[in-house]
Amino acid sequence: MKAVILNYRQGKRTQSTNQLIVKPEKSSNKEDASKLMGRRVEWITPSGKKIVGKVTRVHGRKGTVIAKFSKGLPGQALSTEAEII
Repeated sequence: MKAVILNYRQGKRTQSTNQLIVKPEKSSNKEDASKLMGRRVEWITPSGKKIVGKVTRVHGRKGTVIAKFSKGLPGQALSTEAEII
């Protein structure tokens, strides 16, 4: 399933570069998003390297999720496509 990386997860004073807010293609509400818990998320760098993460929780009511990656993603990853497996 395709997904779009929206932004980093942020707090009042910090942002986590290894936790990102992701909008899955076919998810429009909280119930759809909760079915994706535990799935893998893959983002491919411009050089062709894969960075793998995992869906950890639901974010909000409109179907977005939070994915935690083993390594922080660069700013180039924002608004690009990822794959949820």
